[in-house]
Amino acid sequence: LLTFFMLTSTFVKNEPVKVITPGSVSEIKVPEKDVLNILVAKNGKVFMNIDNQLDLESVLTGMTGVYGVSLNAEQTKKFVKEPMFGVPMDQLSDYLDQSPSKMQEIIGKMGIPTDSIDGKKSEFQNWVDQAMQNNDKIKIAIKADANTPYKVVKKIMSELQDMSQNRYYLITSYKKTED
Repeated sequence: LLTFFMLTSTFVKNEPVKVITPGSVSEIKVPEKDVLNILVAKNGKVFMNIDNQLDLESVLTGMTGVYGVSLNAEQTKKFVKEPMFGVPMDQLSDYLDQSPSKMQEIIGKMGIPTDSIDGKKSEFQNWVDQAMQNNDKIKIAIKADANTPYKVVKKIMSELQDMSQNRYYLITSYKKTED
């Protein structure tokens, strides 16, 4: 039995902030691979992860090219091993130079910027765009806290809609209709 569970189980990655999802009666399951997860904390901070480390490294390379950020091999390796990312590009290098415990402390206070400047794409949109360019089969999943204000989640959906990304999964907790 132990071997069976070890081979068939999947592990949940640590998230930078605690998110309690709202309940839903929908039984639609989020795919297990080729997924871009978007985590929205109740304070409006946005974090992301990509399940495939090779895809993540390619997306990071694309983002560093767009923003002119240079990372060394050690920083890139550290970024790819992190369960989630959510730091503005201009602070990414400094963030990756920190110790793992300090990184955990810092990331919860940061988040990926969702504000567009001068009509250009926001950093959030650029991350999504790079992920889509790298893997055209990638699916988007949004996980928001039950107490996240609607306007924050609506802003994320609007950002995706501006990019013609109209299909995504909303991650909720399953509850039976009698609950």
